[in-house]
Order: sequence, then structure tokens, then C-alpha cells
Amino acid sequence: MSRYTLGLDYGSDSVRALLVDVATGEELASHLVNYPRWAQGLYCDPSKDQFRQHPQDYIDSLVEVVNGLWSQVPAGTADKVVGMSFDTTGSTPVAINSQGTPLALTEEFAENPNAMFILWKDHTSIKEANEITEAATNNDVNYLSHMGGIYSSEWYWAKALHIFRVDSSVKAATYSWVEHCDWMTALMCGTTHPEALKLGRCATGHKQMWNEQWGGFPPNSFFSNIDPLLDGVVDTLNATTEP
Repeated sequence: MSRYTLGLDYGSDSVRALLVDVATGEELASHLVNYPRWAQGLYCDPSKDQFRQHPQDYIDSLVEVVNGLWSQVPAGTADKVVGMSFDTTGSTPVAINSQGTPLALTEEFAENPNAMFILWKDHTSIKEANEITEAATNNDVNYLSHMGGIYSSEWYWAKALHIFRVDSSVKAATYSWVEHCDWMTALMCGTTHPEALKLGRCATGHKQMWNEQWGGFPPNSFFSNIDPLLDGVVDTLNATTEP
């Protein structure tokens, strides 16, 4: 019996799906769907380098793109899928509540760009990135030593701190932050609750300063010394990362 894998690539503008035969490598079908809200330019302000994406865009596009695949292949093909994987842009984090729900999926924050996924190319947190770079450079352990020595405004901690500084309501409702790649996997596996959330080593290692050399993430004191608004966030993250 033939078996297939399903790959989903979340880019800046769209999600692309590909169905492949695991034995032969044959590509059976592919499909692309644009994010509907993003296509309208919602929640973005290019003059401020602000680029946000609504989590509902990711969900709606997922359903549509996979159904588009099934429309191209014989009935029953879906039952032969033995694995699926996600590829996403990064760093594209979002604030989540204590249940693991992105804040923009709650009624209170449904139209608040600060509660949405902050796309990789959002550069509103340049100041915060520079502060993180300075703190790491002057620290006994340079947590940027495996990341080129400079923290980017495109990355997780700078974006989290910027949002906390500009939006106290989001700060008050936030339990933790999660990368797009980790959230999509958790969404499919039913493990979005922070206690069950699995973190991939690629995003944690390059964007969140996780490394076995210093025992995982930098300690909470490193972040709280940069700004007390970050106090406790690192303690909400799963200390174990997945290869």
C-alpha cells in the first residue's frame, strides 16, 4: 500500500502544501493559498516596519490548502498519510495566555495587532534588540556567542519586550510566547497548553538563546535585568528542546 507525507510551508504571504510518496519521492499534488487578512494589508503599517499576521489566517489557510490537495487525488488518499511537517518563517512569535491560546484568538484581542503573530520582517523592536545585545556582550556569559554576537530586531525576545512596553493590556494577559513553527505543530497534536508545548531546537537555539553550553535558556535574571517586564517569561518555557 502506498504511503504519503504531507509538507506545509508557511511563507510570508501564503501557505503551500505538498503531498509526496514516501517510497518513490513522487510529488502527487501541491496547492497554495494566500492568507486572506494579510492579502488585504490588515494589521500592518509599513511606515513603522510593523508586520503582523492573525493566527486565524494560519488556521483558515491550513484547512483550505489541505482540502485543495485532496481535490486533486483519489478518495481515501488522506488515510494513507503517515506523517506531516511544517516549515515557517522565523522568528514569528505570538503572545499566548495560560491555556496556550494566542491572544488574538480571544474576543478581547481579536483586532489588536500586538496580540498577533509578529512576522519575521517586523522591525519595530530595534531598540530592544540593541539592549539585549549590550546586555549579552557585557555579561559573564555571552549568550550571543553562537548567534553572530548581535541580537536581531527580528527575533523572539526583542519582539516580546517591545510589545510589553507598548501595550500593557497584552502584557497583563500574556502567560508566555511561542514561535509560529512550534505553535502549528502543537495545534495539530493538541498540545498547545504551555505544559505540553514542545519547542524545536532550531528556533530556541537561534532566536531564543537556548544552548546546552549554559544549561538551556539564559537565567531569568538576565532578562529581568534588561527590563523587569520580561521577569518570569523564560520560566514558562519548556527547558527541554526537540531536535
